[in-house]
Amino acid sequence: MPQGSAEVLEEWKCLKEEYQKLQETHKLYLQKLDEVTKLQNNCSSSISHQRKRQKDMSHLVKKCRKGSSEEDVKMLDEIKEKMMTQQNVFSEMEAFLPKKNGLYLSLVLGNVNVTLLTKQAKFAYKDEYEKFKLYLTVIMLLCSFTCYFFLNYRFLDAILNFLLVWYYCTLTIRESILITNGSRIKGWWVFHHYISAFLSGVMLTWPDGKLYKIFRNQFLSYCLYQSFVQCLQCYYQSGCLYRLRALGERHNLDLTVEGFQSWMWKGLTFLLPFLFFGHFWQLFNALTLFRMAQLPDFKEWQVMMCGSTFLVLFLGNFFTTVAVVRQKLKTRNQKPKSL
Repeated sequence: MPQGSAEVLEEWKCLKEEYQKLQETHKLYLQKLDEVTKLQNNCSSSISHQRKRQKDMSHLVKKCRKGSSEEDVKMLDEIKEKMMTQQNVFSEMEAFLPKKNGLYLSLVLGNVNVTLLTKQAKFAYKDEYEKFKLYLTVIMLLCSFTCYFFLNYRFLDAILNFLLVWYYCTLTIRESILITNGSRIKGWWVFHHYISAFLSGVMLTWPDGKLYKIFRNQFLSYCLYQSFVQCLQCYYQSGCLYRLRALGERHNLDLTVEGFQSWMWKGLTFLLPFLFFGHFWQLFNALTLFRMAQLPDFKEWQVMMCGSTFLVLFLGNFFTTVAVVRQKLKTRNQKPKSL
């Protein structure tokens, strides 16, 4: 047999062995995947069963408290506290189990499973989410700066507003995926980006005219300032979360810091004046638009709609920020007493 043919035959034998090993590995992979799927189903059904049993148990505890002795009440309170702890553990477990999408994700993505099953995957997605926010914020900062100082064209303003609509709509999807995977974002922060997307959409439809030109520079300067503040927020939050993760005190998917440390006040006290100034700028925008709606040549419906939306944003942002600061101050003042 020629030397070249012998080399081909030897190479083919090696390739066949590797192919057989690949087939065996893939077969083992499918087997383990089937086992994992069964374990996931078992865990999900067990958690549902436990939740149902604990719900019945909590009703029983509440019923037994009436007329019980002080010692029995103490024992029942301990049981109730342990059940609450277990409920938190169940939530942590469910973050690593496939589950149905919420209404919003079901409408947008259908029944696609978006559960990330490892801590590494969750952290990578959260990290990519933060980078996406930072990069788009910088892009919108540059676009707002260009439109305000250099290019006064309606179609460029429309591009900026379209970018804002796309940005906020994308954020709502990404945040819904984070919530599905165990992120603790909740309350006003869930609705904020929906309202911002709606506002940007209304601004996109506002026709070029006298009223739009009156409000244009004020809106662009507001966008410029908001992008700047969001860059500061990204820097502050990433710094806090990085330190807390390094200390092992925080969940990988936290978007806002609920627990608070004394060292965080240095950054927060620097950030708060910028936040409150932005909130009152939203109120100023709302009042400006409401005054514009009283002009004799008022025609566009976008004026009142944008004014109402800015007012809602101000109320939500202002009172939520005040509530968060009060909670942090209360927690901070209580810590020395507990020591």
